[in-house]
Amino acid sequence: MTIFNVENVNVSSFEAMPTPEELHAQLPLSDRAGTVVTQGREALRNILDRKDPRLFAVVGPCSIHDPVAGLDYARRLARLQEEVADSLLLVMRVYFEKPRTTTGWKGYINDPDMDDSFHIERGMANARRFLLDVAELGLPTATEALDPISPQYLGDLIAWTAIGARTTESQTHREMASGLSTPVGFKNGTDGDIGIAINAILSASHPHAFLGVNSQGRTSIVRTRGNRYGHVVLRGGDGRPNYDTVSVTMAEQALAKAKLPANIVVDCSHANSFKNPDLQPLVMADVVNQIRFGNRSLVGVMIESNIVGGKQAIPEDLSRLVYGCSVTDGCVGWEVTEKMIRDAHLVLRDVLPARAG
Repeated sequence: MTIFNVENVNVSSFEAMPTPEELHAQLPLSDRAGTVVTQGREALRNILDRKDPRLFAVVGPCSIHDPVAGLDYARRLARLQEEVADSLLLVMRVYFEKPRTTTGWKGYINDPDMDDSFHIERGMANARRFLLDVAELGLPTATEALDPISPQYLGDLIAWTAIGARTTESQTHREMASGLSTPVGFKNGTDGDIGIAINAILSASHPHAFLGVNSQGRTSIVRTRGNRYGHVVLRGGDGRPNYDTVSVTMAEQALAKAKLPANIVVDCSHANSFKNPDLQPLVMADVVNQIRFGNRSLVGVMIESNIVGGKQAIPEDLSRLVYGCSVTDGCVGWEVTEKMIRDAHLVLRDVLPARAG
């Protein structure tokens, strides 16, 4: 019999990963963490169902690369949450995976050592440990679902999930979202098209069947019930913002036409701030002002924030990294973050009760 070299021609190796079940056993969900995740998801669902008039804010680093600095940030955010809990639900942005147009650092799970060594098995374990630590502080967490297998490892620790502008149109990610246990925000396309996000919400709200892995790491047919908590995230596009009153009204009309709830989240970063972190406070202030003047569809915001503002390149000598400064998109610093949140709280605490019911 002739042997043909036709399989895995461009694959250099396969390396075994611990199964999701094994990693869960190694780093189990504690009672405290389980309570925080459950309550965080319930609070988000209540906001989307208009049972809770508060605004939720997904706020935190563009990406996690240093868990020590990340936990430092989380402690600060947990203290701030206590101050503003009557008007804002703070959800820490914990992004471990970064989509790349060409090449670049793909995130903490993929390359935890930031040197192209790609110890994914260690990155996944470290990511789960970090999420547990944040939950123990009392903070719900949010992440971007990029790799369709990762939720089996980490999904029990996440309260809110984003599907990014590059993947909202992906059938794989729409199917995955239909089975996620969290509310899911679908971003508009990089060209600003909101239609693909609306189609994604509709798709993810229905049951699907697709190939995936189960907790034992075995390839399985995954059958989902559908996720009714999909919603739109406006992040601007094609070099233009879309958080203004006209854009928000058009989004409301598009959602109504699709017979979807008018739930809109504004991403203060990306094209809405022209990727200039210094403009994020202006976007946030505009959103708050729209709510002050009667808007009822704006339910959340996203803020890229870190301890130190701006961003830095990844140096060859990692000891030269600036502590608490982003290595991906530029962020606002902690002092600015506090002011953004506190200013919003001062305005919203007297306005939001009217949105209840």
